[in-house]
Amino acid sequence: MKQRFRGYFPVVIDVETAGFNASTDALLEIAAVILDFDDNGQLFPKQTLHYHVEPFEGANIEQAAIDFNGIDPFSALRGAEAEAEVLKEMFKPIRKAQKAAGCQRCVLVGHNATFDHSFMMAAAQRANIKRNPFHPFVTFDTTSLAALTLGQTVLVKACQAAGIDFDQKHAHSADYDTERTAELFCWMVNRWQQLGGWSFGDDESSATE
Repeated sequence: MKQRFRGYFPVVIDVETAGFNASTDALLEIAAVILDFDDNGQLFPKQTLHYHVEPFEGANIEQAAIDFNGIDPFSALRGAEAEAEVLKEMFKPIRKAQKAAGCQRCVLVGHNATFDHSFMMAAAQRANIKRNPFHPFVTFDTTSLAALTLGQTVLVKACQAAGIDFDQKHAHSADYDTERTAELFCWMVNRWQQLGGWSFGDDESSATE
């Protein structure tokens, strides 16, 4: 992992929110998928983390966003936790996996990654989390990668083009979308390797030039 991504540890993230403004609108759900290489050098989704999040105090909630994702922000059945507790809990296994891989920093992988990154970083700032493992601005965007490799930009269409099952009934759930995005990212990385785009045995010096 350290050699392949130049010291970055990719973690797939997806969020569900109550709007588009990370500074003012509530973060409602967040999921992460930790990746790893198997013995054959194939990237695969290793672990899924999923949390429901309580709207922060004073958060704006756009009705249109709620209608779209179907989340009731104040339902007790969600088992939601405060942003600070969610991020601290989520960051622990992510940081552990990053250190085990010998990577210097985590990098967020997402479909339209800047959106997910902005909400996660805003929440971390509100929670005053000092040990955020994620890079403050670098992301890997599967939308751009899918446009290049598959000619598709919509997640469901990109998954279908890659032969990945996608049930639209489960779309816009953070854990489901994150897992499909992780599968898509792994497919693209592995496909590039199969086409000779990189060698799993590359030494560190060549991988970091």
